[in-house]
Amino acid sequence: MSKIILFDGDCNFCNYWVNFILKNDVNDKFLFASLKSEFGLKLLTKHNLSELSSDTFILIDNDNYYIKSDAAFLILNDLKHWLKFFKFLKIIPKSVRDLVYDYIAKNRKKIFRKKFYCMIPNEKIKSKFIT
Repeated sequence: MSKIILFDGDCNFCNYWVNFILKNDVNDKFLFASLKSEFGLKLLTKHNLSELSSDTFILIDNDNYYIKSDAAFLILNDLKHWLKFFKFLKIIPKSVRDLVYDYIAKNRKKIFRKKFYCMIPNEKIKSKFIT
């Protein structure tokens, strides 16, 4: 079963990471949806996450959800083998990891104003997005 990543579709930084995950998802495990899409809003409601701001992305895996650094580490786990090297950072306490995550998330639109690149998706990539 696919894992679903909910992300802020209006954020260049978030779009960069979606493209990064697409490129490194060698086992084809992830699907994507905007937090603000009808599908995204339904999942937020289902998991009682409606109050969560768009400053985070969410990983939905079956009936479980993960946010912030926990979601990032679980996603890294399913990407190309060399990316698993970064799992050692999980030894940092969650409170510290999430503090760094929150700082970047809060400032992401200021820091990452520049559009990284505009991808023209092929049919396979289009099929990875739930509208």
